[in-house]
Amino acid sequence: MDLYRFIISGRVQGVFYRKSISQNAMRAGYKGSVKNLSNGTVEVYTELFDDELEGFLRLLREGSSASVVENIDYEIDKKHRLDYDGFVVL
Repeated sequence: MDLYRFIISGRVQGVFYRKSISQNAMRAGYKGSVKNLSNGTVEVYTELFDDELEGFLRLLREGSSASVVENIDYEIDKKHRLDYDGFVVL
């Protein structure tokens, strides 16, 4: 299991994107965090097995009914650890 960091761009702030991601991720059993960044993007951290990546990317693309995801960049983060039991909105 690796810790992934995702940066999502598009219309993802002010459209209930973070809340939707948090709720859907918790429902699917993921733990992590989601927060708005000052440049208009959203940052998501979560722990995934390799075979879970595509499903989690689908969850991020779906977002909320008002969001429009234009791009998702991601990387494996070896520097940080998750300290959350659920999926929190920061």
